[in-house]
Amino acid sequence: MSALRGARATTSVLVLGLASAALAACGTNSGSSTSTTTSTGSAGTGSASSSTSSAATSAAAGGKIALLLPESKTTRYESFDRPLFEAAVKAACSDCEILYSNADQDAAKQQQQAEAALTQGAKVLVLDAVDGKSAQTIVSNAKSQGVPVIAYDRFVAGSDYYISFDNKKVGELQGTGLVDALKAAGKTSGDIVMINGSPTDANAADFKAGAHSVLDSSGYKIAAEYDTPDWSPDKAQSWMESQLSAVKSGLVGVYAANDGTAGGAIAALKGGGVSPLPPVTGQDAELAAIQRIISGDQALTIYKAIKPEAEGAAAAAVAFITGQKPATSADKEGVPATLLEPVVVTKDNIMDTIIKDGFYKAADICTGDYASACTAAGIK
Repeated sequence: MSALRGARATTSVLVLGLASAALAACGTNSGSSTSTTTSTGSAGTGSASSSTSSAATSAAAGGKIALLLPESKTTRYESFDRPLFEAAVKAACSDCEILYSNADQDAAKQQQQAEAALTQGAKVLVLDAVDGKSAQTIVSNAKSQGVPVIAYDRFVAGSDYYISFDNKKVGELQGTGLVDALKAAGKTSGDIVMINGSPTDANAADFKAGAHSVLDSSGYKIAAEYDTPDWSPDKAQSWMESQLSAVKSGLVGVYAANDGTAGGAIAALKGGGVSPLPPVTGQDAELAAIQRIISGDQALTIYKAIKPEAEGAAAAAVAFITGQKPATSADKEGVPATLLEPVVVTKDNIMDTIIKDGFYKAADICTGDYASACTAAGIK
């Protein structure tokens, strides 16, 4: 638990620093809000303020902030990232307007959305890139117009600021968690398959590298490996199905880079008659994944508290829009950065992580078929 407490402390300090940078630029503008933000709840550590009690907390000079998210198949973006970011901007800058777009996993569409935002007068782009390499064009175009770009969650070279998690550490935690689960099950050797993330996502490369740093020397054999286009659960499932005839007899574990690909892999394993299921990793602490962990179908996920990430990006955007520089704690390829701490979640610490932080309530998790498993696990 000391690691978890340390992670939360680090997160709190970083977000406070970012908030200070934004609030330092706040003045006494009493103009009415033109923000399109809406507050729809909370996720992660702490709580967000969805309104301000006085004009003193409004930014002295409002403007347009473009929030460009990559896709909606992963539940976090529409359920957590967007509403948390919007609420944080509204709280810090009542005169700021958010121009929101979702690219539906289409890099060309995201390029068009960024150009449209610049045409509409965006003063800052907050970019969660579909394709990290092609998104460099978005960065270059914005910079040519004097508009700073915040790389949100996924790194884009040349951006002005980057906020995310330590992504190689995410992969290391996944790999270590898988090895620990295998040893706990008495499996000291055997085959592992790796279902990585999208080949166009820079973060996926870091997850993969981190996992390999553990698994390559673990004593287990990596029998097959796949980079999942678009992080598609369906494609992960199809690939896993195609591998079963070759790996089924010796399969002891599955490295899945996120909860969506984990769900696809588990569906393939069940459909192929694999029983008992081998340990399967994940990432993002999606509700369906937490339920799979409770029921024993998935071994672990990686919890990345979205609230401090979204609020940190909002604070950085407000800082830029008011002529300030956001607080930083790291550097990523020459880009000032804030890297938050990921946490492994298993059945044993669900109460002390996602439920304690308000990411989900026990009632959200312990529905229908999962009620008895929750009781057995002490989830309440």
